[in-house]
Amino acid sequence: MIAALTGILALCGAPLFAVFAAAALLLYAHADLDRSLIAAELGRLATMPLLQTLPMFALAGYVLAHSNASRRLVRLSRAAFGWLPGGLAIVALLACTLLTAFTGASGITIVALGGLLMPALLADGYGERFTLGLVTVGGSLGLLFAPSLPLILYGVIAGQISPEVTVDRLFLAGVLPGLMITLLMAAYGMLEGLRFRVARTPFSPRELGAALWAAKWEVPLPFVVLGGIYTGKLVISEAAVITAAYALAVEALIYREIPWRRLSGVIRESMVLVGGILVILGMAMAITNYLVDQEVPMLIFDAVQRAIRSRVSFLVALNLFLLAVGCVMDIFTAIVVIVPLVIPVALEYGVNPTHLGIIFLANLGIGYCTPPVGVNLFIAGIRFGRPIISIYRATLVFLLLLLAALAVITYVPGLSLWLAE
Repeated sequence: MIAALTGILALCGAPLFAVFAAAALLLYAHADLDRSLIAAELGRLATMPLLQTLPMFALAGYVLAHSNASRRLVRLSRAAFGWLPGGLAIVALLACTLLTAFTGASGITIVALGGLLMPALLADGYGERFTLGLVTVGGSLGLLFAPSLPLILYGVIAGQISPEVTVDRLFLAGVLPGLMITLLMAAYGMLEGLRFRVARTPFSPRELGAALWAAKWEVPLPFVVLGGIYTGKLVISEAAVITAAYALAVEALIYREIPWRRLSGVIRESMVLVGGILVILGMAMAITNYLVDQEVPMLIFDAVQRAIRSRVSFLVALNLFLLAVGCVMDIFTAIVVIVPLVIPVALEYGVNPTHLGIIFLANLGIGYCTPPVGVNLFIAGIRFGRPIISIYRATLVFLLLLLAALAVITYVPGLSLWLAE
């Protein structure tokens, strides 16, 4: 009955936080729990130190996306890697990965970089199908790299259930899987560059120097901030503030690409995203408390255990489930809704919760590009004016490569845990 009522609210177009709030109120009333505990969850949310990082990293990502940083990044990457077979394809992958890592939203990457990369790849001689697939799928590659907002959100939620999960460990855990996926895609891009006999850009120290000089204020950002996190010199909240302040100073004061009259709009846009996440998260945490009180995770585990005996079979079923979730939910909602249910069950099967986080985000990134309803497919179709069937065909080979990488990530936990241990 409660599920039906909240489902009707969602179908009628109610905001997601209202759907979650209604579900929490109804569930607490049904279980005769004090409903003031729901408000207490919002208060507890405000005191969580890690959530201070969300607005700062989101602001930095939106500032970079609204400036010409992506153009300077593409120029620098081309000067450094354009001489390789498939050099521009590698450039496109690197640009998409870095922008998604800072914005946390692959759809933004498609919109922001698509108009720049698509014509350049076609002009260099790459096939249209390969180019469409590369730009569509490339937008999801940065989800495993710091300071990805989905990584932070997973760490916040999972840390409430399993204290061994921390955002710092997740940042380290995502490095090797993310590099593996990026290198796999880059290798495919090099093969396609050879197949299409794409002309290489001769290496020019002068052009590389000019590109470095043009991007001299942005190049240090990932090295200083992320290097500070990985070496332990900065805690994540300090890194978030430094990242936002640095991005604002560079793009608004030094390059002056975001006029003061537009800056308030950029800040507002980023904070609307963060505010939505926080309100939904508060309601979801209240629902999680209800589920724990009613021992729902254990009931789910008992049901799953009757059908699935081994850890390997559980991971197969989990991947299929998360791929389906990634198709129909945005990544932030999926993390908030699914993680509290999945982690207790996965722990019973002996799955490390940090490793589970990388599996989770890798699946959702692939789900964004999985037919028939992966959201990035429709964003790309609109952005490039192509029929959705063409986008499906263009992404097929990339999806197969991503699924192969997912299998390695899932069944080789050391890839995720080696740096994080």
